[in-house]
Amino acid sequence: MTNRDLPLGFGMALAQHPDAMKRFSDMSESEQAEILSQVHNVSSKKEMQQFVSKLTQN
Repeated sequence: MTNRDLPLGFGMALAQHPDAMKRFSDMSESEQAEILSQVHNVSSKKEMQQFVSKLTQN
């Protein structure tokens, strides 16, 4: 997956959270696809930041 495949808001939120970016990049392609399908339901910047923060909570 390349950066061109990421929705802009998601990519920007990941850039602000290096731990989440690392976690996302370490995921398998199918795991990334699942995350991206969830990202399309995010409707605000604040919600996107919360979504990305949750990537590191496990």
